[in-house]
Amino acid sequence: MKSAAHLRSLFGFLLAWILLLPASASAGMFSRLFGDEPPMEVRIVDPYIELHTGAGRGYPVFHVVDQGEWIEILKRKTDWFKVRTRKGKQGWVAREQLERTLTPGGENTEIRDATFKEFSFHRLEIGAMGGDFEGADVMTFYGGYSFTPNLSTELSVSKLFSPFSDAEMANLGLLIHPFPEWRISPFFTIGTGIIRTNPKTTLVQERDRIDQLGHVGVGVRVYLTRQFIFRAQYKNYLIFQSTDDNQEINEWQAGLSVFF
Repeated sequence: MKSAAHLRSLFGFLLAWILLLPASASAGMFSRLFGDEPPMEVRIVDPYIELHTGAGRGYPVFHVVDQGEWIEILKRKTDWFKVRTRKGKQGWVAREQLERTLTPGGENTEIRDATFKEFSFHRLEIGAMGGDFEGADVMTFYGGYSFTPNLSTELSVSKLFSPFSDAEMANLGLLIHPFPEWRISPFFTIGTGIIRTNPKTTLVQERDRIDQLGHVGVGVRVYLTRQFIFRAQYKNYLIFQSTDDNQEINEWQAGLSVFF
């Protein structure tokens, strides 16, 4: 039971990280905030904008910036943006107010979120899943890269918890997406990897064992909103054990991911 509780807490941490990631990385033109370029600067055209002490309307307004002044955009949290005035004041501005500012080129400031069209072909995807590995709890963290809308590769690491042994697993897979333009998009996967098993037995001291494995699988990816994807999958593993007694394992998992 302790291992299952550990699994849930660690999976919850990864899931929370995934949910918060788009808040700071998905703002289209604001991606420069995370590179080597300086923060983007925009000019206020409303009579004023209000700076809040935190990212939400429940936080009090502590400063007002007048029309014609310039502010730097520092980072994003959901639909709130942390900004800094030229006098060094820092606070949070609501999205609707920021969209009524102008860029240095005199254009309206555009705040763009990921769309369903971008879901059908994106280069990068990261996520976390949890489920069942032939009766054992399993947690997986993965990252993927798409070569084309129909073909991607994926690297995953998993932690398995059972009453008799713990294990770590790493897999490299190839994914085929026959209908990437569908909101509910099926996929097929094939790949290989390794698994390290750590027995818990105390009567006989067993050594950790590392075995090669291969897998085939099928799953579905569901576009939810913005950059979020729900993913569920089934994999059938064949573990090539060093004892020449190969083992077949069924795995079911589900989780969330984000794309870029």
